[in-house]
Amino acid sequence: MNLASFLIYCIVVTFTPGPSNIVILSSTQIVGARKTMRYVWGATLAFGLLLTASAFLNQLLAGVLPGILKVMQIVGGLYMVYLAYQIYKMGTTEDAPKQVTGFWNGFIMQFVNPKVVLFTFTVIPSYVLPFYQSSFSSFLFVLIITFIGFLAYSSWVVFGTVFRTLLNRHQKLLSILMALFLLYSAIIVSGLI
Repeated sequence: MNLASFLIYCIVVTFTPGPSNIVILSSTQIVGARKTMRYVWGATLAFGLLLTASAFLNQLLAGVLPGILKVMQIVGGLYMVYLAYQIYKMGTTEDAPKQVTGFWNGFIMQFVNPKVVLFTFTVIPSYVLPFYQSSFSSFLFVLIITFIGFLAYSSWVVFGTVFRTLLNRHQKLLSILMALFLLYSAIIVSGLI
């Protein structure tokens, strides 16, 4: 397993702007860090549940249909290329949705967030299952990825004000860098390198 590639992929996908991160950033500006943390806890719990479901379903599918793993790696790689393009052309945080925060809003948002759903259902088959087949190792990776997600969400709260200024000031450079990291991850996940 290429641990560096795995960590880069997890960090880039969870830390880059997406629906949940933009809501967190916006909410921090509107209602403050304390109230926004309720949203973060809900989002983190749902993220962990989606990863757990992914690990279980992917192990089941890999055992029944071994060829499905390669298909999911290709789909995951294509999705990362799409994410890279979206991040490259992303607008400013002024476009952030002004949504109400709270535990249940954070929880539900993850189940309708295509970035999170596709990430959670591609990271396990792309990085874990080719090298580790045990339920215990899948569980450990679910915990690691969930913790990375929590750190990402929390960073958007803690650095909300600073991040907003930084993104607005250096939007194009940051978008290009994140897009390039995602393209690199897409190439690795697809098995092209």
